[in-house]
Amino acid sequence: MMHRSIDRKLRLFFYLILFLLLSTQISKNNNIRNNIKEKLNNIEVIGLSEENNFKVYESLKFLLTENIFFINEKELQNILTKNNLIDYFYVKKIYPSLIKVKIKQTDLLAITNKNNKKFYIGANGKLIPTNQIKDFNNNLPFVYSKSNYIDFVKLKKIIDKSKFKFEEIESFYYYPSSRWDIKTRDGFLIKLPEKNIAKSLKFAEIIIKSKKFEDKKVIDLRISKNIILSNEWEKIWYLFWI
Repeated sequence: MMHRSIDRKLRLFFYLILFLLLSTQISKNNNIRNNIKEKLNNIEVIGLSEENNFKVYESLKFLLTENIFFINEKELQNILTKNNLIDYFYVKKIYPSLIKVKIKQTDLLAITNKNNKKFYIGANGKLIPTNQIKDFNNNLPFVYSKSNYIDFVKLKKIIDKSKFKFEEIESFYYYPSSRWDIKTRDGFLIKLPEKNIAKSLKFAEIIIKSKKFEDKKVIDLRISKNIILSNEWEKIWYLFWI
C-alpha cells in the first residue's frame, strides 16, 4: 500500500512538472508571435515607376497586420498576378520586419483600342491602360483585334526569330479565321496564312527586297504553295474593331 501511495505521488508530481513546462513553452511561443507581429512594419516594392510601385504597396499593405511567419503567400501571389503591368515578381521575407517585392515590368509591344480606350499590349498578353504609363509611346504598332492578344504575342515571337524587323511594322489586323495581316511602314500589306507563318515571312522578305517586285505592295500568302502579288489595296474596313 505504501509503494502504491508513493507511485501515485510521483505520477502527480511528474504531471505537474510537465504541465508547467508546457504552459511556459506556450507562453513563450505566444510572446514570440506577438513580438514578430509588432515588428512586421515595412513592405518594399521596386521595379515599376514610383507611382505604380505605390499602387502595388497599397494592394499589399494589409499584410502589415499579419505575422510574417503566417502570411498567406498564395493570396499575395494572386494579388500580384492580377496586376497587368507585372511580367514576373520575386518576394523575399527579411525577418523580422520586412517584405521585399521585386517586380519585372512587362515589355510594351503594341497599342490597341478597346471600348473606345487605348491600351498597351504587354509581353504577358495583358492590356495596360496607356494612362498608367507616364510617357506615351506612339511609335509602337497598332493592333486591330478584339481579344486575341495572346495570339499576337505568339506572332511577335515568330517575327523576332525571322529576319523581319518588328520596328518596321505599322499595324496588325486579326481575322476571325485565326490569321493576321501585317502592314509595314513602307506601305506593304502582307496577308499571312493561319499556319506556317515563319515560312511565309521568309517569302515576304524575299519579295520586298527584290527590285523585280518593287511595285507590288500586296503580298498574299494565304493559300499554301501560292503567292499572289498585287499593287492594289483592297478596301478593308476595321471600324467594327475599334
